[in-house]
Amino acid sequence: MSSPFTPNPGSPNPGSSNPGSSNPGSANPGSPNFGAPNPGGPNPGTPPAFSPLPPLPPRAHRSLAGPFVLIVFGTVCLLGTMGFLSRVRMWHLFANYWPVLLIFWGVIKIIEHQRAHREGTRAPGIGAGGVFLVVMIVVFGLVANQLERVNWSGLRDQLNVDDNGDFTNIFGQSYNFDDHLEQAFPAGASLKIIDTHGAVSVHASDDNKITVVVRKRVGADSQSDADEYNSKTKPTITAIGGLVTLNTNAEAAGDHAVQVDIDVSLPRKAAVAITSRKGDVNLSGRDGNVDIAAQHSDTTVEDVNGNVKVSQEKGSVKIEQINGDVHVEGRVDEVSLADIKGGAQLDGEFQESVKLSRIAKTVIFKSSRTDMEFSRIDGDLDLDSGELHAEQITGPLHLNTREKNIKLDEVSGDVRLQDNDGAIEVGMRTLGNIQIDSRNGDLQLSLPDKAGFRLDARTRDGEIQSDFPELKVNNDEHEGKASGSVGNAASHIVLNNEHDGIEIRKASAQPPRPPEPPTPTKAGKALPAPKVKVEPTEN
Repeated sequence: MSSPFTPNPGSPNPGSSNPGSSNPGSANPGSPNFGAPNPGGPNPGTPPAFSPLPPLPPRAHRSLAGPFVLIVFGTVCLLGTMGFLSRVRMWHLFANYWPVLLIFWGVIKIIEHQRAHREGTRAPGIGAGGVFLVVMIVVFGLVANQLERVNWSGLRDQLNVDDNGDFTNIFGQSYNFDDHLEQAFPAGASLKIIDTHGAVSVHASDDNKITVVVRKRVGADSQSDADEYNSKTKPTITAIGGLVTLNTNAEAAGDHAVQVDIDVSLPRKAAVAITSRKGDVNLSGRDGNVDIAAQHSDTTVEDVNGNVKVSQEKGSVKIEQINGDVHVEGRVDEVSLADIKGGAQLDGEFQESVKLSRIAKTVIFKSSRTDMEFSRIDGDLDLDSGELHAEQITGPLHLNTREKNIKLDEVSGDVRLQDNDGAIEVGMRTLGNIQIDSRNGDLQLSLPDKAGFRLDARTRDGEIQSDFPELKVNNDEHEGKASGSVGNAASHIVLNNEHDGIEIRKASAQPPRPPEPPTPTKAGKALPAPKVKVEPTEN
């Protein structure tokens, strides 16, 4: 028996060189093909052939868009640090023209793409750094543009920030300069004042000269810059024919903050016209007409023997003791008119309050919510966004408004009143023709005890109450009606109310009216009698 570790001579051994073996992996010297090349397989003595590698594509060019934007931005910053551009100008340029950087970026990318197409290379991409730069430009550009639109002047006023320069010069310093101008004022001439940034004060002089005291504040980075801006903004006085022009030249320094406050004295008889963009205006003591165009101003005019016109945006207007007509227009926060010997006209939007006192002639008020006209007022009128209170008004009174509670006392003459939403109380001193239309709110009319009138009243969703037994009142579930005549029926009263009730009351005894001025004014044209048929208002 053979040992498992002893080779068996009768079995083929793949690892042996047996001459009789048919192992293809063995080298048989007795074979006729030994040493000859094998035509059916690779020759182990010949190295294999390799195909050449393809040529590498040309390397893509790096994009120039990002470096170009940085060069432009750096150039602008360099001009600013060298003093050729102010910080305000740099901010303005970026806030308004930042999309130009993106346009240049896009143009460069198009040029690079076309060049890569011609050369058969891959166009350079934007990359993470480019994406980040684009996002930063867009974000800061949008923020800067919105900040450019902010009314910094109004915000400063709301925050009660002292104007030592301006928000536009918040990182600079404030320098003060004084000046004085004086020259003869031509007889019969008028004065035109132009001060775009600064307070203006005008009063009467004791001689025939015009005197101007100038107090100037300049925002600058250094004293030398402030001196330069001061020299550019010297006030000038020029006379051409019958017109004298005082120009503070506050805008001559460009975007640099310059505020010029002036105190002007001139002969009382000279008419005055003032143009002010930012700064309070005070005028007193004139025997000529006054015309003021202002923005962001608190304007005060008093003691004028002539007509006064004020056109203003923002701020307040106060006019008193005027022996002439007054006209106020624009968008104003507060208006106060008192002791006006002529008429008064107010056109525009009045955001907070309107106060009228003792106006001798016709008053006309027009805004988007209220249309009002009456012949005169001997008492006071207060008007704000939700209330209208007045006393001692002489008609004919025409009032058309909405969303206001109305209370009128001691009204004389004809009344036409229309209110879309709000309570109405009207107390008559002297009765005329009356028509009151209300859409929503209680309506109360107080009449003198001995008044003679004919009444037609109607309400829906409310009741009618009357202190006059001569009137026939009929209240049912959804509608109330009243009609009838009292006394001589000289006046006709029509009352309509779509919702809520109607009250017709007897007025309590009124105190005697103060004596009329020695020069009575011409009464306004009476309104025609109301329609006999009662019709609800459509407003």
